[in-house]
Formats: sequence, C-alpha cells, structure tokens
Amino acid sequence: MKSNLIKSQNQRVERISTSTLVIGIDIAKEKHAAQAINFRGIVLTKRPILFSNDLAGFEHLEQSIRKLQKMHGMNDVVVGMESTGHYWFNIANWLVGQGIDVALVNPMTTKRNKENRDNSPSKSDPKDALVIADAVSRGFYTPFAPKDEAFRRIRVMVTNREHWVVKSGRIKNRIHRWLDIRFPEYRQAFDDIFSDRSLATLRRFPAPSDILQLTSEQMVQIWSEYMTRPGGERGKNKALELQSLARHSVGDTSALEEDKWELRHLIEEYERMREYAESLMKQTR
Repeated sequence: MKSNLIKSQNQRVERISTSTLVIGIDIAKEKHAAQAINFRGIVLTKRPILFSNDLAGFEHLEQSIRKLQKMHGMNDVVVGMESTGHYWFNIANWLVGQGIDVALVNPMTTKRNKENRDNSPSKSDPKDALVIADAVSRGFYTPFAPKDEAFRRIRVMVTNREHWVVKSGRIKNRIHRWLDIRFPEYRQAFDDIFSDRSLATLRRFPAPSDILQLTSEQMVQIWSEYMTRPGGERGKNKALELQSLARHSVGDTSALEEDKWELRHLIEEYERMREYAESLMKQTR
C-alpha cells in the first residue's frame, strides 16, 4: 500500500518537467492571487498576478500564463489551488475548459510548508500562492477532473437536500422546545410529534387551554381536514387522551397567544422544508 502511494507521488512529480510552468493560486472570495515557478521552485513572477473572480479576471490570468510560457519557453502548465470552500470551483472548471491542467492541494500541506519559503508561518496571499505552487512541483497534489454532468447534478441535489434536512432539524428542535414549555405532557399522546395527526393538532389546538375548549367530536372533525382517516375508535380515544393530559398540564400559559403564533410559523416552515427535501430526493432516484 505504501509503495503504491510512493509510486503515485513519483508519477505526479514526473508530471512536472523542465518545460512545465507551475502556477499557484491563493483563492479568495472576490480577488485571487497567483504566482509562477519552474520545476526547481524558482519564482518566475516579478509580482503576484492579481485577478478578480469573474470572466475578465479569469481571462487576465490566462493571458498572464501564456505570456510567462512564451517568455520562459515552456509549453506545459499546471495550475494548483487549495480544495477548500467553494470559491475554487468556477476558476478550476474554467481553466480545464481552456485546456489547462488543474491540481488540488490539501490545505494541511500548505500549512505545513509555509515556513519552507521564508522561515515564517505568517500568511499572505502571494506567499500562500508560492507555497501551493511548491507543493504541486513536489507532487503533493491531486489532479482535478470535473465529473460528468449527471454526477454533478446528483451531487448538487444531494447537497441541497442535506442543507434542507439540517434546517428542518433545527425547526424540529424549536417545536420540541415549544412543547417542553407549553405542553410538556404532549409526547405521552404522540410518540411521533411530526405525524399527520400531531401536526394537525399543533396547527389548530396546540395548547392545553385550546384542547379543553373542544369536545372529542370537534377534535376529530378538525383532524379530518388534514387526514384521510381521522375518526373511528382510535381517533376518539386519542382526543380523550389529549383532553385528560391537557386537564392536568403544568405548561406555562404566559404570553401564550404570541407563542402560538410562533408555533404556527414553525410548523409551516417545517412542512415547507420537508416537502422540498422530499422533492429533491425523488429527483435523485
């Protein structure tokens, strides 16, 4: 296993020849900094190439690269950058589209090698660009290969779904907190407080005082607006159970109307996120 790793790194080192221009880019949100070296690590840029995170900036970088290649008689180029955050996606894909190889450097490699340049661990965009270029020249990188369109679409959908699932989880925690304060006995009636019957209850009569104003028949009737099978013996028993719990609840009743308004919005937000996450999941099947 170790021998395979060494072989792979040797192959990456051999990829960098005397005719290879090595570019290191320090990626930022709006403006990037690039530096160039040769296979020995000798700096070829008199000053950093600064370029914006847009098409004009990308074209400026490419023009600078071609100029350096011509100046130093190099017919090959590799551009390295750290694979952190998301600001590198567009420049990496654009460079590949121009026929330029892109190498991804682990941020830990950059961090470990900062002192190699000037015996200082301090950060600056031009210095980091050189450290990244050095890492590439010594084979400490992973070749960047854009995935095909189908794979990228699935990755985007899965990432989006995970985002909405996390947000949904936060909303659920706030709903749990609401019940802990306003109706702590509620979970004795519902193992899953996000079931259809429970959500209908929380929408229309979430507080003990709301429940005690209704008969069991009225509760079942309201559930029928949200469920296909709300009634029967099970529905009536559930209504009676809730009434019993509400009658002996120790939940806080201060500023209740204002808190009920918040709960309604939490439930609306939860259902919207759940529907969106389910829709994304269907698209990945």
